Amino acid sequence: MPRSYADPVTHEHQYGFETLAIHAGNEPDPTTGAVVPPIYATSTYKQDGVGGLRNGYEYSRSANPTRTALEECLAAIEAGTRGFAFASGLAAEDTLIRSLCVPGDHVVFPDDAYGGTFRLFSKVLGAWGVEMTPAAVTHPEAIRAAIRPGKTKVVWLETPTNPLLNVADIAIVAQIAHDAGALLVVDNTFASAYLQQPLELGADVVVHSTTKYMGGHSDVVGGALIVRDAELADKIAFHQNAIGAVAGPFDSWLVLRGIKTLGVRMDRHSDNAEKVVEFLQRHKGVTSVLYPGIDGHPGHETAAKQMKRYGGIVSFRVTGGEEHAIDICNKAEVFTLGESLGGVESLIEHPGKMTHASVAGTPLEVPSDLIRLSVGIETIDDLLADLDRAMA
Repeated sequence: MPRSYADPVTHEHQYGFETLAIHAGNEPDPTTGAVVPPIYATSTYKQDGVGGLRNGYEYSRSANPTRTALEECLAAIEAGTRGFAFASGLAAEDTLIRSLCVPGDHVVFPDDAYGGTFRLFSKVLGAWGVEMTPAAVTHPEAIRAAIRPGKTKVVWLETPTNPLLNVADIAIVAQIAHDAGALLVVDNTFASAYLQQPLELGADVVVHSTTKYMGGHSDVVGGALIVRDAELADKIAFHQNAIGAVAGPFDSWLVLRGIKTLGVRMDRHSDNAEKVVEFLQRHKGVTSVLYPGIDGHPGHETAAKQMKRYGGIVSFRVTGGEEHAIDICNKAEVFTLGESLGGVESLIEHPGKMTHASVAGTPLEVPSDLIRLSVGIETIDDLLADLDRAMA
């Protein structure tokens, strides 16, 4: 399918999301007619004379046809013009910041974010010389106040956030960032491209851990960046090649396969999560349920405005503190105790001891009685019965 069919600016010949997810970047193989792109397990390519690259391919760090197919698909489903695939979400984030910042620059960062991203900024990029100020994503004025005129190059958002599921108004924060001469980066991992499209709301860069909903089967690790601006795309392309943390061909193929069913999976994740939320709201051992789809959630109206549905991640707090929360995680059976999220199977974890242990003692520290669920696509009655047993 030619890329013009997914033009994010003119919307000419614009196909629906599911059609793009299945067809963009997935042209039948010209030699055999295979409808699934091949895995090009090669490191190098025969040149047509010195400097004569065949279709632009010379070395698979720079470009690989399977990765190209994924990157075209990523751009199409996020309404961007160029996509970039990486070895992990953190590899994508590191490459992006090194593309946008130099030592001495400043980033406004969420006060509720994935622990690995915080560790990257605080321990790695901080040592390199990039400064960071946490701000509440739910309060645009707090973000505005955290900006350092002339020094802030990036405003970074997660929405919904990990693990407290706070919601930022992307359009408002985009305006604040642009007024200050900064770029807005949105980590769209929790929502996925199916439920939310930040570039359409004014963001400059979309980040994904494609390990999660995009891959969807807990069998691949990957990351992605998607942009519209050509100059920005060229900067990222240079750094992607220069740093080299690229997605391999088999990993690219797995993510591309996962994207084909993203729409139907996200609908089922959302269906199941809504039923889990109803169960938790009725349970006497639960003190609060964190989910943007709940009336009364502080970000509900914003989420309803910028998301198609509310996704498959549910966090909740329990009576009995940390000990009880850990006990519930250990007793669950259908919900697998494990880190990560976004796969077809349901996962349960204790953020304070697992995914967010690296933020202990910082402004991003999470409550010790918090449990995070990644609600999968299993039979909902089985999921509810499992939670009921674990929480008894």
